[in-house]
Amino acid sequence: MKIAVLTSGGDAPGMNACVRAVVRSAINSGFEAYGVFDGYKGLVEGKIKKFDRNDVGQILNRGGTILGSSRLESFKEESVRKIAVDNLSALGIENLVCIGGDGTYRGAMALNDMGINCIAIPGTIDNDIPSTEFTIGFFTALDTAIDAIDKLRDTSFSHQRCTVVEVMGRNCGDLSIFSGIATGAEIVITKDTGYHEEDILKQVAKAEKVGKRHLILVVAENITDVSKLAKKIQANSSYEARASVLGYIQRGGTPSAFDRILASKMGVHAVDLLKKGMSGYAIYTKSLDVGHIELEKALIVEVRPSDLYQYLCKLN
Repeated sequence: MKIAVLTSGGDAPGMNACVRAVVRSAINSGFEAYGVFDGYKGLVEGKIKKFDRNDVGQILNRGGTILGSSRLESFKEESVRKIAVDNLSALGIENLVCIGGDGTYRGAMALNDMGINCIAIPGTIDNDIPSTEFTIGFFTALDTAIDAIDKLRDTSFSHQRCTVVEVMGRNCGDLSIFSGIATGAEIVITKDTGYHEEDILKQVAKAEKVGKRHLILVVAENITDVSKLAKKIQANSSYEARASVLGYIQRGGTPSAFDRILASKMGVHAVDLLKKGMSGYAIYTKSLDVGHIELEKALIVEVRPSDLYQYLCKLN
C-alpha cells in the first residue's frame, strides 16, 4: 500500500512537522510513502517522489513547507483532476493526505469522489476551518503578531501615539482577537465586530479623555485601509497616529511547540484512518483532542472559538 502527502495553498509553520509525521507513520505502518511537490499543481505535473525516513529528517523545526505549495485554479475542472488521478494511479498510489486550507479541502473532496482515498489536514495561519478549534500554524503566527505588537507598543507609549496594526487572517478575525487579548489592545476590529468609523473615533476620544497616554488598535485584514484610518484618528484627536501592516512576516518562522505537536498528532491520525480503509475525512482538534469528521461537513460544522470578543470587552 502507498500513501502520498502534499501541502497546498498558503504555507503555515508546522506543515513540515505534519509531512514528517505522515511519512514516518506511513512507513512504520507498512506503507510506501511519497511526497508531492508544489501541491495540486505538482500532482498534475507528476512531481511525485518516493520518500524514506531520512527525506523528512531535520525538518521538524523548519517553517514553510519542504514540499512547496501553489494554487491551481484549473484544478476545479474534472479533466485537470483526471490527470492528477492518472499520475497517482500510474504509481499505484491510492491514498493521499492533503494539508492546507479550505481550497485544499475542496480539492481533497473532489479527488475522493474520483476514487483516491483522501484525508485532509487543516494547515493555515488564518484558523478559518470551521470544524477544527485550531489549525496548524495559527499559534506560531499568533506569537509572531504578539511579538510585533509588543514592540510597536514600546514606541507607541514613548511617543504618545495611536498605533493601528493590521493583522492577517483573510476573512477570519481569530488572529486579531487572540493577539488583541494577549497584547492588551484597546480596540480590535474584525469582520465579526464590524467596522464603524464613528464608534472607533468615539472610543479614541474616550481614551483621550481618561488620560490614556497611547492606544493600540488591531485590525483584521480586508476590513479597511489602516493608513487612512490612522490619518482620520490623528485629525480627530491629539494622538499622533501611525499604521503598521504586519503582512507575510506572520506566515514564516520556526513553528511553536504547540504547532509541532498538533501537526504530528494530526499526521499520525490521518495515516491511522487510511490504514483502517477510511477515506473522505478531515482531521480536527478540540480541547487538545484530535479526531475526524466527514469532509463534506468540515467546512460547515462550526467549533472554532466564537465568544472571545466578550473577554476583550471586559478587559478594557
